[in-house]
Amino acid sequence: MRRESTDVKNKGQHSTVFGKKKEPHTVIIARGSHIRHFTIRPWLVTAFAGTLTALSIGYLAATAYLVFRDDIVSAASARQARIQQAYEDRIAALRAQVDRITSRQMLDQQMVETKVSELMARQEALNARHGKIGETISEAAVEQDSPAIETPSIETPGMDKPQAMLDSGGQPLAYGSMGAQPFLSASNDETAADRADRNFVAIHKSLEAVEADQLRKLDTMATNAYRESSVLGDALRTAGVDIEDDYGKADVGGPLVPLDQAGIFDSKVKELDEALDRLGGLKQEARALPFANPAPGRSVSSRFGVRTDPLLGTPAMHSGMDFRAPSGTPILATGYGTVTEAGWNGGYGQMVEIKHANGFATRFGHMSAIHVTVGEQVKPGDVLGEVGSTGRSTGPHMHYEIRRNGVAIDPADFLAAGKRIEHYL
Repeated sequence: MRRESTDVKNKGQHSTVFGKKKEPHTVIIARGSHIRHFTIRPWLVTAFAGTLTALSIGYLAATAYLVFRDDIVSAASARQARIQQAYEDRIAALRAQVDRITSRQMLDQQMVETKVSELMARQEALNARHGKIGETISEAAVEQDSPAIETPSIETPGMDKPQAMLDSGGQPLAYGSMGAQPFLSASNDETAADRADRNFVAIHKSLEAVEADQLRKLDTMATNAYRESSVLGDALRTAGVDIEDDYGKADVGGPLVPLDQAGIFDSKVKELDEALDRLGGLKQEARALPFANPAPGRSVSSRFGVRTDPLLGTPAMHSGMDFRAPSGTPILATGYGTVTEAGWNGGYGQMVEIKHANGFATRFGHMSAIHVTVGEQVKPGDVLGEVGSTGRSTGPHMHYEIRRNGVAIDPADFLAAGKRIEHYL
């Protein structure tokens, strides 16, 4: 079999009518008696060339991929690893931030709980102090029938305050019963811990103010007790009563041992307790002595000492004081004591004698009527009888004597001292 292929290209043929014309390429294939021809169009050439170019590029790309595949895979893996590492670092940073926030919240909560516990402890201490002060004042009131000492009011916040300090969100609540300044609204950038710190500082300052006020009032009460004790002591010394005075001694000393707040308060309470005990003892002694006036509002017609005898006109010793009063005027007891004599006694006429503490006794003479009996217990202000003019007397009056261990002393000193201390008794 014989195959022939002839490529006839007509070049340079020109149309006489339209000018030059380029004839298409024709491929003629002869096989025996069969002849075929193909005309090659320009677009086919273009398509073939494009396909060949694409295949060449693909081939080159595949070859380059096979050559550089390991590098490309490594670069892609490295990039993926970098992305994953960055993601993991971000996750770790977020977890650390969450942990810090959680830890801060836990620390804030622990701090709030700790400070609440401290406040509750201080509240309990304040309540205990108030209890001690109340017991001291109550004991002093029991020992004294009419205590004159000024007892300033000392208040402490209730124990329920610290327990109600936090709301449902864990934020401190303000309460004003302790004198604290109102809590200001928190700024937007202020944390719960900052708000708690600020509020707790205000509460601590308020508690410190309450404690300072307690100490100041304890000092005031002790000072009042010392002052009244001094007045009563002077009155008893005027009456010749020896009293123990351990206060104000200069011979003291010892090492300096600083006290904390609780120690200072206990020391103040002890000092007040001792002052009230001393005051109560002096009041009992003073009430037992004849410091009251037997005839309030009545003038004195004759004083204690040497005078001219009203019957003989000669100098004589007057052993008491005479109070001018009409017949029937009540005669009052001047101190606690026991009636040892009630009846006629020579120049005294109708007389009542009362025995008091420390060897003291009082006599009431020239009475028109006697209202007590021997052995009867009397107190200041009890009616003993009535003014009269019995016995050695020139007219209605009351003869009043004060004796110590049987010796007459001037009642004027007792009356003056009694006037100074009457509002303390």
